[in-house]
Amino acid sequence: MQKVTLVSGPPGCGKTAWALQAFQAHTGPCNYLRIAGKGSEQLQQGEDGGIDRAWLTDQVPALLPASNPEKTSEISTDETLTVVEVQQFQQPQTEDLDGYGTQVTSLLEEHGLKPTRFLHFGRDQELPQQDTLAFTHLESWNKSLTQCVWDPNSLSSFWFELVNGAYGDVYRAKGLMNLPDGRSFFCNWMVSQQESQFLPLNCITTQHGRPERCSGLVVQGRALNPLGIQSTIDDCLLTDDVLELQQQQYRNQPNNPQHT
Repeated sequence: MQKVTLVSGPPGCGKTAWALQAFQAHTGPCNYLRIAGKGSEQLQQGEDGGIDRAWLTDQVPALLPASNPEKTSEISTDETLTVVEVQQFQQPQTEDLDGYGTQVTSLLEEHGLKPTRFLHFGRDQELPQQDTLAFTHLESWNKSLTQCVWDPNSLSSFWFELVNGAYGDVYRAKGLMNLPDGRSFFCNWMVSQQESQFLPLNCITTQHGRPERCSGLVVQGRALNPLGIQSTIDDCLLTDDVLELQQQQYRNQPNNPQHT
């Protein structure tokens, strides 16, 4: 029987980090699905645009590719570990699927998945509790940054401003950011943490032109200033001419693995 674990909890509690550890400990194929739980006008869901899956795919070579519902059963086997991540603000009413409501149940049915294990941050003692916060009001803003490349120094300055209140009270921020040398970083912030995480992806893209891989930013908090965020991002991204100039400098370095 396929192992399907549903792990839920509020934003930033550690769901994706838990999934990564579970995949790394599993010897067979792995699959991942992120679905939205119940939100409201006061508690807005964060649309990650594929950030979590892209990060997990980079870290776990055995992770199966994203598929449509009709293909799920074809690529899954009895040895497959499937983790379903659900952003859930409130503790489920029961310790089975019925506690998650019809929205989650319907989405799982569409993908042909029947969880056999249910874990919720803030309820189950085996899960860490330090980042499990109770939110009463949460705004969300997200931006696709596919093909965008950041000036490295500008990215550092922007992220510092972002998490220190320059664009509102940010409680949670995560993103995948491309740099001109072909690297990409998973940037992660939670208000309960002392500092941000900047985790490099293993995969380095070509230093010719704009990368096609997933890139984006998700911000959750209160009194957010989306126009201010967008304006600063626009100032931090490299134009085609500047990107080509910087990539050419990297390509010409003798110790560059992509030296041509």
